[in-house]
Amino acid sequence: MNKGRTLKLFLVDGVPQGLLTAEIMNWTGHVITGSRGKLTELIQRPEARRAGVYLLAGPDTGTGVGTQIYLGETDDVATRLKLHNRPEDKGGKDFWERVCVITSKDANLTKGHVKYLESRLITVAQAAGRCVLVNGTDPQYENLPEADRSDMEFFLEQIQTLLPVLGFDYLRAAPQAPSMKVPDDVTVPPPVPQSPIFVGDIRKHEITARAQEIEGEFVVMKGSKARLHWEGVDGTYTLLFEELVKAGVLEPTSDGRHNVFTKSYAFSSPSAAAAVVAGRSANGRTHWLVEGSGKTYAEWQEEQVGQLTPVLVPAEEATLA
Repeated sequence: MNKGRTLKLFLVDGVPQGLLTAEIMNWTGHVITGSRGKLTELIQRPEARRAGVYLLAGPDTGTGVGTQIYLGETDDVATRLKLHNRPEDKGGKDFWERVCVITSKDANLTKGHVKYLESRLITVAQAAGRCVLVNGTDPQYENLPEADRSDMEFFLEQIQTLLPVLGFDYLRAAPQAPSMKVPDDVTVPPPVPQSPIFVGDIRKHEITARAQEIEGEFVVMKGSKARLHWEGVDGTYTLLFEELVKAGVLEPTSDGRHNVFTKSYAFSSPSAAAAVVAGRSANGRTHWLVEGSGKTYAEWQEEQVGQLTPVLVPAEEATLA
């Protein structure tokens, strides 16, 4: 059973577009984030003069899928961010639009601690596959005493908990769905139940696709097929289809008749997944059917909601409300 956490968020400027600080109860870490336009205010804050790790985030100018991320460490965050704010031809970085700085409230993070955290953050981000890392190298750093490594692993867990709340979702492990086909001689443990398997076949075009809802995302399984080209009227998901082709998530089959998913891919909604599979706009709530039952995704979801037991409110509380 997952345990709840108490998060403390503070709007420094009193508006959502300004600087935002974040903390977790009983954690010594401190996070501050904001847009590049708020860099002047951020580097004047006392926590920016401490040792820490930081993330620079901006749109991926290559494939367009996801976000570019630079992960770094320093013993003086403010000085390092000033350097990154220079133009590209003067040693800075042009791509980033948001920054997230992670330091410690008790100022006890040492240079060794932040170098270890940087190394681990890069490893985690690479494994998650939710962003394009622009770091030139992967600085492996293990030169910490065992007790300090244990403390930094706990510190890392809190970072992974907090950052998605702030919109930095790049350290969260991608949902895993089984592939469409598994060799007969390979034994695969059953996945943790998340939802039934949904079928998105289009018989007319000999397309077979399978998906599963995992942790709030709609994951189309590796090996699923999709249209070779976008065939419908250009719309919301046209660019997504083209970007997935550029990124190699969709590649032509050997016979050149379809695209195939080279890995399981998490979509924001069933409709986004259905559109990419069909090569045109589609209603995912009716496109996807529960395998073996024929229920639409919408019918399955309505059934799940209908099975919930209403929470009864005591009469005196209902009266007060």
